[in-house]
Amino acid sequence: MILDHTGQAITHFPEDLPDDLTVLRLGENQLTTIPARIGDYRRLRELYLHCNQIPVLPDSLGQLNRLRVLDLSDNRLTALPDSLCDLAQLEFLYASANQIHALPDLPNLCYLNVNQNPLGRLPETIGAWDRLLELRGINAQLTALPDAIGNLWRLRELHLAHNQLIQLPASIGQLHDLRVLSLRGNLLTALPETIGDLEQLRDLDLRENQLTTLPDSLGGLTALITLDLRANRLTTLPDAIMDLSRLEKLDLRWNPIIVPTQIREALITRGCVVFT
Repeated sequence: MILDHTGQAITHFPEDLPDDLTVLRLGENQLTTIPARIGDYRRLRELYLHCNQIPVLPDSLGQLNRLRVLDLSDNRLTALPDSLCDLAQLEFLYASANQIHALPDLPNLCYLNVNQNPLGRLPETIGAWDRLLELRGINAQLTALPDAIGNLWRLRELHLAHNQLIQLPASIGQLHDLRVLSLRGNLLTALPETIGDLEQLRDLDLRENQLTTLPDSLGGLTALITLDLRANRLTTLPDAIMDLSRLEKLDLRWNPIIVPTQIREALITRGCVVFT
C-alpha cells in the first residue's frame, strides 16, 4: 500500500497507519519528530521524509528490514543513527542538505547522496561498500579521500565538486568502471599517474582547481568524451592528449596556455571542439 502526504503542511507524524504500508511519502511538510513506532511498519520499502525540520531520527528505523529507499534530504540532522547499519536491503540513501558530520557503515548501498553536509571526510570503511554505483559528496567539506575508495570497483559516478581536496589517492585508478568523475572547485595541484587507468571514463570535470600540468598517462583515457579544464593554471598540455580518440570537447578557457598547433589541429581534425 502507498500513502502520499507530500506537501500537506503536516506537523505531526500520522496516526494509525495501515500495517501493510510499503511506501510512505511525508516530504515537504513541517515535521520535527519521527516517533519510535516508525519501526513497527516492517513492510515499508520506501520512506520519504525530505524537506522537513527533523533534527534526530529514532534508532527504531533499523527495524525496517525491507527498506530499500530512504530520503532524508533537507532536514536538520546532525547524525544518522547507527541502527541504519541493520538495514540490509537499503540501496538508496538521500541525505543532502543536512548538518551530518559522520556516516555509519552502510555496505549495501548502491546510491548515496550526502551533498551539502559538513562531513570533512568519508569513512575508512567505505572500501567495503562494494555495491556502490554512484556517490555524491558535493560541498561536503572533504579535505582528503581514503585510499580504500579504490575498492569501489562497481562505482560508475563520483561527484565531489566544491570540496577542499588537495590531492587524489593513487588508488583512484582502480575504479575501472567509472564513467563520470567531477572534481570541480577543489584545490588540486596535480593528478596521480594512475588517473590514466580509468579506461571507461567518459566525463572528467576538473574546472576551478590549481592544476599546472597534466600527466602523460591522461592519454590512457580512451573512452573520454568531455574534458573540462577551465580556470586552472595550465601552461602546457601533454602530447598524449592527442591519443584521446573519442574526445568531443576540450575546454581550456581561463588558463594561461597557448595550445600547440599540432595538438589543436589533431583534435579539431577528428571533430573535437577545443575552447581556449
